[in-house]
Amino acid sequence: MVDLPSREWRVAPSIIVLKVIGAVLLAVLALTADGRGLFLAGIAALGLAGLAVRDLLARVRLAADHHGVTVITGFSGRHHIPWPQIERIRVDSRARYGTRMQLLELDTGDNIHLFSKFDLGEPVVPVAEVLMRMRP
Repeated sequence: MVDLPSREWRVAPSIIVLKVIGAVLLAVLALTADGRGLFLAGIAALGLAGLAVRDLLARVRLAADHHGVTVITGFSGRHHIPWPQIERIRVDSRARYGTRMQLLELDTGDNIHLFSKFDLGEPVVPVAEVLMRMRP
């Protein structure tokens, strides 16, 4: 284990701004649409606004220190996982529809916590490398 300072990874502000703009645009569309459009655009606007609020309330998605990692649970709760409970840290890469998606996986045996670059604010490979260096 390398004694590294604690680290936090958070949602990028640009992602939050895009969600807010999308929610506003969908709300405007809902107000100008017919009955079905009002319903569909209204539901989409509420969903996107809810995600933006979650990003504002719980910007830090993953934190790590010499005791373990703290992950987000539920809407905006936090859960600390000591290092000995983490069985595996890995990056899952998948190609789908012409794009490549990478997810950071923290496997505790009972749960798998998944994080994308949008959750962490940076590519997942460097985050996985930092976590592996911090892990005892």
